[in-house]
Amino acid sequence: MNKILLSAKPVVNKIKHSVSEQVRSFIEKYSRRPKLSVILVGCDPASIIYTGKKGEAAIAVGIEHETISLPENTSPKDVKSVLQRLNSDPLVDGILIQRPLPKGFPEKDVVFLVSPEKDVDAFHPLNIGKFTLGLPGLKPCTPAGIMELLNFYNILPESKIVTIIGRSSIVGKPMAAMFLQANATIIQCHSKTSNLRELSKQADILVVAAGKAGLIDSSYIKSNAVVVDVGIHKTNEGKIIGDVLFDDVIEKVSAITPVPGGVGPMTIAMLLQNTLFAANNREEPSRLCKSQF
Repeated sequence: MNKILLSAKPVVNKIKHSVSEQVRSFIEKYSRRPKLSVILVGCDPASIIYTGKKGEAAIAVGIEHETISLPENTSPKDVKSVLQRLNSDPLVDGILIQRPLPKGFPEKDVVFLVSPEKDVDAFHPLNIGKFTLGLPGLKPCTPAGIMELLNFYNILPESKIVTIIGRSSIVGKPMAAMFLQANATIIQCHSKTSNLRELSKQADILVVAAGKAGLIDSSYIKSNAVVVDVGIHKTNEGKIIGDVLFDDVIEKVSAITPVPGGVGPMTIAMLLQNTLFAANNREEPSRLCKSQF
């Protein structure tokens, strides 16, 4: 049986081409570029790389971009002050706070500080409520990217059993909501799940977002399952791996995402889409309101 490698490259190229064309139309219509502002607190090496990639991707499609770098000891009050300035800036369409934040930083408070209309991560409770109810709006980038990836390769979740390993607010929880909207049957697992292997083996589509390198081997996989690996880790030898042991499961699956080159690039592509969506909605909010009814 032929294995499908769910590479993000052709999907991302398609999305970037579409966004680039829409950005040109936006500039012609409103005489300005959509703008994305990223706040980076501290100097986490991975975060510095990620913010750089986000900036490069934005610029490549014509979106204006800035990264506001703050020292690791920046107080929540000072971060709030920066956010208030960006929230009130009419030329800023999207705001993103790079995770993880420094230890001790009250991350739960941060989700309320970004204006919902500029919240291109879609972490604000208002945006979470909208997509949970199936209303038009901003959607969390990684789960939305996974759905785009599956759709591109004609993998339809409807009537399938989907097991999600992970319950984070960034991936696991919104992922479950999106698959439910796509008429899948959901099994949600987490660190307290006692029979993980048995539940994992029921999955037609398995999404692994546990944050544990090499957690899933072939004994967790149903024959011909589709596996989406959200994890990304660097070994001591410098190799990038995921939550799934790729070489061990490859003979058992029908399709699988590579690490790197799978979910990660899709997340950035959806960030571009969200920024453009936010920019259009801010210029013509009535468009979104009308589309809800």
